[in-house]
Amino acid sequence: MVFSDLFFLFVFIPAFALCYLVGTLIDKRFVSGGVPLWRNVALVAFSLIFYAWGEPVYVFLMLGSVLVNYVAGRLVDHFADGRPRRWALAAGVVCNLLILGTFKYAGFFARTLCDLGLAVPVPDIALPIGISFYTFQSISYLVDVYRRTSPCQRRVGDLLLYISMFPQLIAGPIVRYGTVAHEIGERHVSLDDVSCGVYRFLIGLGKKVIIANQLSEVVDLLLVKQLNELSMAGAWLGLIAFTLQIYFDFSGYSDMAIGMGRCMGFHFNENFDHPYCSRSITEFWRRWHMSLGSFFRDYVYIPLGGNRRHQAVNILVVWFLTGMWHGASWNFILWGLYYGVIVMLEKYTLMRVIDKVPRVLLHVYSLLLIVWGWSLFYFEDLGSLAVFNKALAGVGVPSTDFIASNALRGYAWLWVAALLLCMPVRRAVATWLDARADGSRAVAAGVAALRLAVSAALLALSVALLVGATNNAFIYTRF
Repeated sequence: MVFSDLFFLFVFIPAFALCYLVGTLIDKRFVSGGVPLWRNVALVAFSLIFYAWGEPVYVFLMLGSVLVNYVAGRLVDHFADGRPRRWALAAGVVCNLLILGTFKYAGFFARTLCDLGLAVPVPDIALPIGISFYTFQSISYLVDVYRRTSPCQRRVGDLLLYISMFPQLIAGPIVRYGTVAHEIGERHVSLDDVSCGVYRFLIGLGKKVIIANQLSEVVDLLLVKQLNELSMAGAWLGLIAFTLQIYFDFSGYSDMAIGMGRCMGFHFNENFDHPYCSRSITEFWRRWHMSLGSFFRDYVYIPLGGNRRHQAVNILVVWFLTGMWHGASWNFILWGLYYGVIVMLEKYTLMRVIDKVPRVLLHVYSLLLIVWGWSLFYFEDLGSLAVFNKALAGVGVPSTDFIASNALRGYAWLWVAALLLCMPVRRAVATWLDARADGSRAVAAGVAALRLAVSAALLALSVALLVGATNNAFIYTRF
């Protein structure tokens, strides 16, 4: 089950909303202190149903992970300081990494050893959805408890809620425990929270269904069906289409997760900030998948020494791990190291003179590197990557062809919409409207009516496109 699924939109969400509302009424009537006891019960129950929908057996893996982290967290909190406390933390982190390594990387390492001539059995283990996200959340919880920047959760049910919460369970954002610790035990939802949350959810739904799904048709046409007959123009169009698709797909999911959380009183951190407007690769990674970037910064880069010592090595280690996190395949490792080398070089060159370089040149430089970088991400087969790059460079292929021309003209509206919405156009319009609405009831009512109309249009068009849709999976759910 995914957020952009008709069953989720018209069965799961209404059923959850009804049960959550009943829980809210019971909490107000029978539970003192504003504790959302029955709301949390409803949220945990539906989160487990949501996760079990595709592969029920992996619910038990997640429950086991929660139990391990609960015990490890209590032990870390129990010991005042010294070696026992460090050992409790290490044991918890190692258990999390073993779970992730077994299910995500065991097959990859075995295949690599076979390629080196060692006859080892290759395990055929299906990847549990979202395991990378909830494992990193678990590790951040343990480390924050160890650092005493977040409280230890003494109720296993509340820790289960944090790790299993369905809005951000399978594709993030990676939510730190400290961000929602207070709201797990006490939260209040206003009409404005619900209104803003629903609007944000529908913005994300529109990004996914109206833009990302349509772009996926262009990507499949050019980079899958026509890979061996690509023209130079077709290669560039296919790569740009994927560049736009992955942004609207992943940022759309994040918008939907943030919106649903807001409706329940949770305030998740932002995960994207118009990354394609960046002037450098360093800035790009401060704007793209910000929850993952901050995780590696706070839990890997800084503990390794950060900028104080061995900076170049620390950067490469972080980016090697970033590539590995995205997938157990050599192309992801190459993709991570590609960005690691660029970021390291920028530290010693571009970032020192960036204010003296014309902005337009910086944007062109960044976009070229970002767009080509997505080719490393897209092609898991290195042979296909080589074929694609020959076409991209125009080696032995025509400059253009009918299919590429048709993809450009036939999807003209999509190219225009995607390119415009990559830029902070919606933010600028919203800021302008809010400024006009401030202090004027009539304008505020007009802005509210406009939001309602946009929401209705997004929902109607998304539902129309989802009927009969065959390509609707979120890209990042496989990580």
